[in-house]
Amino acid sequence: MYVIVGLGNPGKKYENTRHNIGFITLDYLADRHGIKITKIKHKALVGEGNISGQKVLLVKPQTYMNLSGNSVREVMEYYKADIEKLLVIYDDIDIPAGSVRIRKKGSAGTHNGMRSVVYDLQSDQFPRIRIGMGNSKYADLKDFVVSGFSKEEKEIFEKAVAHTADAIECFLQFGIDKAMNEYNTKGAVGEEKGNE
Repeated sequence: MYVIVGLGNPGKKYENTRHNIGFITLDYLADRHGIKITKIKHKALVGEGNISGQKVLLVKPQTYMNLSGNSVREVMEYYKADIEKLLVIYDDIDIPAGSVRIRKKGSAGTHNGMRSVVYDLQSDQFPRIRIGMGNSKYADLKDFVVSGFSKEEKEIFEKAVAHTADAIECFLQFGIDKAMNEYNTKGAVGEEKGNE
């Protein structure tokens, strides 16, 4: 079984914010495949189903971003899931807005939710997909990540979310290398493609 985790913060206040792009992507993917993410287990909202011929568990930790790892660790231990079959989706302010970067493994970078996951799993040897938020030079960083999207941005991020859902399906069917080759973008989705 594959465990697909979207990182975000619970509650209405954070619903459509940059920091919740992991949740937004998971909801989009679940909707596409008729999976309901409504059960509360392991400090998360979870939904089980099949995507691209694979059994999947979609996970939205409800611990708040900085403690996401608590929930992910519980899920991984309970299901005895392989670390290579974990995929984490989250926002990244250090890459261009609307870009999508897929990696096999690596450090958590500056993302507190991802740091928590790496810390709790005691490993960074799992695939992840980062969706670029760009970086507002004017806003305080904390305010920027929990702010909503402007009308122009909404379109950029809708494309990035759909693209990420396609990438997840590819990952499940063909593996991480193919997903990286096909779906990594340098700039916003729809602009010229390129690998990292």
